[in-house]
Amino acid sequence: MTISTASVSASDCKLRLRVNEPGCRINPNIYGHFAEHLGRCVYEGIWVGEDSPIPNTRGIRKDVVGALKYLHIPVLRWPGGCFADEYHWKDGIGPREKRPTMINTHWGGVSENNHFGTHEFMDLCEQIGAAPYICGNVGSGTVQEMMQWVEYITSDAESPMTQLRRNNGRHEPWKLPYFGVGNESWGCGGNMRPEYYADNFRRYNTYVKNYSGNRVERFACGANGADFNWTESLMSQAASHMNGLSLHFYTLPTGNWSLKGSSTVFGEEEWHSTFVQTLRMDDLITRHAEIMDKYDPSKRVGLIVDEWGTWYDVEPGTNPGFLYQQNTLRDALVAAINLNIFNRHCDRVTMANIAQTVNVLQAMILTDKERIRLTPTYHVFEMYKVHQGATLIPVELECPEYRLGGASLPMLHASASRDAANRTHLSIANLDPNQAARVSLTPLFASLKGRLLTADDISAHNTFDAPSRVHPRQIDEFERDNNAAAVVIPSKSVLVLELE
Repeated sequence: MTISTASVSASDCKLRLRVNEPGCRINPNIYGHFAEHLGRCVYEGIWVGEDSPIPNTRGIRKDVVGALKYLHIPVLRWPGGCFADEYHWKDGIGPREKRPTMINTHWGGVSENNHFGTHEFMDLCEQIGAAPYICGNVGSGTVQEMMQWVEYITSDAESPMTQLRRNNGRHEPWKLPYFGVGNESWGCGGNMRPEYYADNFRRYNTYVKNYSGNRVERFACGANGADFNWTESLMSQAASHMNGLSLHFYTLPTGNWSLKGSSTVFGEEEWHSTFVQTLRMDDLITRHAEIMDKYDPSKRVGLIVDEWGTWYDVEPGTNPGFLYQQNTLRDALVAAINLNIFNRHCDRVTMANIAQTVNVLQAMILTDKERIRLTPTYHVFEMYKVHQGATLIPVELECPEYRLGGASLPMLHASASRDAANRTHLSIANLDPNQAARVSLTPLFASLKGRLLTADDISAHNTFDAPSRVHPRQIDEFERDNNAAAVVIPSKSVLVLELE
């Protein structure tokens, strides 16, 4: 199906691609994902067990693997989240019937049988083609436990950990490129002060070793949103010991953790306020990066936004600890805005992991027993995968603001890149739910084609009975004159153009 936008009444905008001033390389890991032992993300969403009637490969459901593989997911973070600092990895290896059950105290108080552990996670990563990013237990774990986990995964030397891995069916070591030394150590990971965590990071990090040719990048727990003092402390005391520093920031329409708002029942006021909140990401990255620049002017340490996305009140009738929420067109635009921001900060942001992969928060996929459904956010990640590994092209954009009440937003939000085949890709989100934008593009390209994601209603979402209500469609008509081409971007939409 194709859509023509050439005759729509729209606000006039101008966009210039500074093609002769290429910027930094967009690290593919900016398009990373996060899967925690939380609700139905791992169990039911990813892992169904080898005896399940749901088609699976070694217990991992095939339909989810196929959908995730198509996204070209570069990296997957696991096992948490808050869960990571209560997870003891030895409980998740060996014969499954002998693995001890644990209580997930953070997320619903449910019992977990530990059937999905290190071997299963590494198998998942291999199946979807993603690099593993493991978050270690600093809050309740020991230095020895963390050291042995890395050895178990990556060492090929003769040692008790290597022999234990081989006894459990894996002769060759895996490659583990990324390791997080604790999670949210300022909160659920231990309620530490930054100075105390900096010392703990230096201690634990010492024992995250490189074995058998594996080189692991070590990430320190970074700030909660606008806690700039945390970044100052970590960079001043431990920058030379880390490869990355994390940042966590979630988008709440209300900005109020006690009453976050509904994922589907909202009007234009909540639509607008959601984008006001999510655009804070740009300022947060800028300000944290300025602090990092003081201690790391060469930008050796990456800013790792390893938890981000929308967070609403849970769907009515679901377990409050499972964080299950619907995913609408609004979420698609939030994803587009944040990916644009990460692209534009590619000089410092080297990884980002959306929360979460399946059935939790701003998920790619929702499942119901044997059925799966791709969300609007999934489609944005699929459309935007053209930016992975490409070179940033700066964009100049002139367009009216989108105003509501006393607050204003940019009507359009964009980023662009050039890939290795010399194709230019331009991603634009129209935040205005009422007004289309006619964008005049310069310079003039010989060919244009594009894909558009939109819907009739701001709360539109895909259901198991109507899985394609929000789905990308081809657009194939553009306005041209001798000096420029123009494209009309409908209201409340995401457009990705390929220009040659």
